[in-house]
Amino acid sequence: MFSNYLIGLREGLEASLVVCILIAYLVKTGRREALKPIWTGIAIAVALALGFGFALEFGSQELTFQAQEALGGSLSILAVGLVTWMVFWMRRTARHLKSELHGRLDAALAMGTGALVATAFLAVGREGLETALFVWASVHAASDGTPRPLIGVALGIATAVLLGWLFYRGALRINLAKFFTWTGGMLVVVAAGVLAYGVHDLQEAGWVPGLTNLAFDISGTIPPDSWYGTLLKGVLNFQPDPTVVQLTVWLLYLVPVLTLFLLPSRTPVRTAGTAASPVK
Repeated sequence: MFSNYLIGLREGLEASLVVCILIAYLVKTGRREALKPIWTGIAIAVALALGFGFALEFGSQELTFQAQEALGGSLSILAVGLVTWMVFWMRRTARHLKSELHGRLDAALAMGTGALVATAFLAVGREGLETALFVWASVHAASDGTPRPLIGVALGIATAVLLGWLFYRGALRINLAKFFTWTGGMLVVVAAGVLAYGVHDLQEAGWVPGLTNLAFDISGTIPPDSWYGTLLKGVLNFQPDPTVVQLTVWLLYLVPVLTLFLLPSRTPVRTAGTAASPVK
């Protein structure tokens, strides 16, 4: 549940910050008449993300078992690729996200209502589609037959919306660069588990060999249905009996990606006050 909460929080906060930056800029520059097309673009983006999530969930139920596993594995790998790109992109651009969005909004204001709708839709829609795909893949990987993964995602998104509102009201100030670094690192660990589970799906679909070749089996020590086994599964997507291919892929992804992500950034670091207030 924690890993899904983290996904909802991290992905939701990015979208919330984008919305706050766009709205705060229009309000502070006295262009409130442009708020309606901005909200229209945001609503369309949210509807598209929700529709995409429903299509993934209910569309896959009509497939055969092998097709479901192949689809789930392929989308899990795609989701890991997208979230890996996203955490590195946010680590690099978090400090100047506000100025980038302001530039796009100024250009859209000069072009008219349609451009404003498109700007808001593109700014939020990309985050929404990435979130829907990664949430689906993570819930698919961590699902234990209970609604807890979805509850975790919902709580994470709700927390992100609250934090976004507090940022907008000026009631909360944190160093966003550090926040995205810490949560990005944890998200890389989660992504490694999703990737390993995706590979297992492909093995069950017959696309990748080695399904019966286990690296180890500690199910007797850490039963999957025990409270600590469930906790490890929910937090790290831990599997007590991974295949050799799963374990190899997990290590080949986690070690180099996490090392590269945690290397010191070459971008000059601003003061904590500057980094903490993206909507001012």
